[in-house]
Formats: sequence, C-alpha cells, structure tokens
Amino acid sequence: MNNKELALIYVWDAYCGWCYGFSKSLKAFHENHPELPVTVLSGGLFVGERKQPISAYTHIPEANMRISQLTGAEFGDSYQSLLKEGTFVLDSETAAIGFSALRFFAPEHSLVLASSMQRAFYYEGKSLSDPATYREIAIANNLDPDAVLARLEDVETIKDANTDFLKVQQLGIQSYPTLLLQKGNELIALGGGVMTAEKIEARLESILS
Repeated sequence: MNNKELALIYVWDAYCGWCYGFSKSLKAFHENHPELPVTVLSGGLFVGERKQPISAYTHIPEANMRISQLTGAEFGDSYQSLLKEGTFVLDSETAAIGFSALRFFAPEHSLVLASSMQRAFYYEGKSLSDPATYREIAIANNLDPDAVLARLEDVETIKDANTDFLKVQQLGIQSYPTLLLQKGNELIALGGGVMTAEKIEARLESILS
C-alpha cells in the first residue's frame, strides 16, 4: 500500500463510554499499523444544553453494563461512586480543551493521551475539568506538567478545541467512536462501536483490495 496517501481520523469524546470501550481495539489496530498517521478529533458530545449532571442521562448505567459485556472495559469503583452520587457535570468542552493542551506537546501520542484521559475518568473517577487531572496525565506520559497547565489557560487552546468540534460537524459525524480512513481525498468509515481490532483489520483489507 502507498501509505503516503493513507491516514486515520478518529472522532471521540472524552465522556463517551463507547469510546472508552473501543480504545482497546483501536490501540491494538494502530499498533499493527504504525505507518498510518492518526488525527484525533474531539466530538463535543456534552456541550451547550447537553452539559448536564450525569444523573440527567439515565441510560448511562445500563449502557456501561453493555459496554463492559461487549468490550471488556472496566469501570472503576471511584467512577461508579461518581455515577451513583449523580451531581458530576459532563462538560465536553473543558475535556476537549484539556485534550488539546496535552496533544499540543505530543501530537504523535494523541491516541495514548485520549486513552489516559478516559482511564482517569472511567476508572479513577477523576474530573476532566480539573487541572490536577492533567498534571497527573502529563507526568504519566513524560510531558512537562507546568507547560501543560499553562497551555490549558491559553486562548489558542480554547480555539483549537472548538476547531475540533467544527471539523467533526463538517465531516457530518454524529456518533462516537468513529474511525475513518483517509485515502487521498476520500474518507471511508473504517470502524467504531464494539468492533474488534481484527474486524477493523478485515475492513481495511476489504477497502484496499
């Protein structure tokens, strides 16, 4: 394959449980294809009127059970306590700003950083609106924590996060996770939901053959 013409676009949201479930498959697939550059875009699931306490989304506990059953993803006790308590506000914009701040320093590790954020929330029950969470993620990923925290406050970071939302709207993507293959000027749906790495691989082969 002429990998100069091929790239991946991954659309996710930090507060999307299905994205958390999909991350293992995506990681395995991408490890098999280091030649494919990947752009990770935040989708903006809980913004505007949808920025609500977690208890407002009554489907979440049942959805989490399905995600666990279908993907093996583990939801930690601290997160379960947060879910039960119910007042935690899902704010995708501050999470996207946090992701942008991390990505700025290591764009080539965007998938790993996204995964670190989801583990912080879904396993450790940490807020993705709290700078302390990004300090920990930065340290764990060998990034300068003070530089990441300074970047969080930068106006350019807010613009960058909102540019992600705009790009996702322009792509017409309304469900997350969505993995796209960019083949020259063409964009082709490659994976998402509960697809395994093997199924994504098979889909890629069918597209390229």
